[in-house]
Parts: sequence; structure tokens; C-alpha cells
Amino acid sequence: MTEAQQLSASFRNYVENPLLWPILEVLKRQPSGWKVHTLAAHLGELELMPTLDEAPEKDLFKRNFLIMNALYQLQETLYPKQWLQVEAMDIILMPMFRNASHVIDVEDPLREYYSQWEHYEASEGEVKRLLNEFWTRYRKFVGGSSKDLNRQQALRLFELHDDATHFEIRKTWRKLALRWHPDRDNGNAEKFRILCEAWNILRQEA
Repeated sequence: MTEAQQLSASFRNYVENPLLWPILEVLKRQPSGWKVHTLAAHLGELELMPTLDEAPEKDLFKRNFLIMNALYQLQETLYPKQWLQVEAMDIILMPMFRNASHVIDVEDPLREYYSQWEHYEASEGEVKRLLNEFWTRYRKFVGGSSKDLNRQQALRLFELHDDATHFEIRKTWRKLALRWHPDRDNGNAEKFRILCEAWNILRQEA
């Protein structure tokens, strides 16, 4: 890996994969029967998965990487209330009570691999541009526009103080997004859309 492709520690630790939320929507509507390639195809039909590389084999690898990275992040976000089985050929969302033995294996080599953004084979700037494009597509998908929000208003929506760290902001975003996601019980599409706008303002400062 070249020096230009090295990723900062803070980027590796705090980068948010915007595919978490469309994948959650898909899995809430159909909890089982998914493979990485069928999930990628479905996200493409929703216009949330663009072509990532001119070379077909690299495009396939990058799609798989982004989806697996999002699945592992989503698994942590949902745990322990729900269990997300992350297997390339068998992706299943299920309630925890079906099998209380499900635990997150932090030493799983696949989790380790797909959690490391340098394996995507791009510089930090390129990955950020990619994720910005994904986020723009998702905001359009949920009907968002951030023209009326500033940082202070966004922090108030998150119920955070002005000097909140990015870690605190990201943790609060995930908690609120999970609570208000329209496909969750007692979710609220308009509240979720507004929170998406607040996160769009705050995430750009990372």
C-alpha cells in the first residue's frame, strides 16, 4: 500500500458506512434469503449502488467489500436486541430470542478484514468521496435537503452540547437512527429524515 493510500486512525475508527440504513430497510422487509450479490443487485435497483470500478472484477470486489463492511457495522448497531447473521451466502436478520447463543466474535478474521478500509484499495480521500456519494444518494432516496440546518441546530436535534466529540455524535446518530428508522416498530419517517439532515451536517466535520 502506498503512503497516499494509508488511512488515518481516526478515519478507520469513525467512518460511517451509509449502506447501513438502506440494508436495514431491505432486511426488515425480507429478513432472509439474501446473498451479498443479490443484496448488491437489489440496492442497484434502488439506485443506491453505483458502478464502483470500470473493471468488472474490481467492481464486484468493491461492492462485496462495502456491503460486508456495512453488514458488520449493522450487526454491532442492532446487537443485542436483534441478531444479524453475516455470511456472504446467507444473510439473515432475526430476533435475539430465537438463539441467545449468538454473540459478536471480535476475533473473526472476516470481520477484521472487512472492517479495515485500507483493504478497499483506495486512499482516504477516495473512500470519503465514495461514501459522500453514497450518502447523497441515500438522502435523495429518503427525500432530504440540508439547506435550513446549521451545526448548532443539528447538535440540538441530537440533544448534544456544542463541544461534543465525533465519537459522541456518531454514537448518538446511530442510536437515534435506529430508534426512528421508518421500518422499525414505532418508527417515524419524517423524524428519521430530519435526523439524516442533522447527521449530514455533523458528519462532514469528521
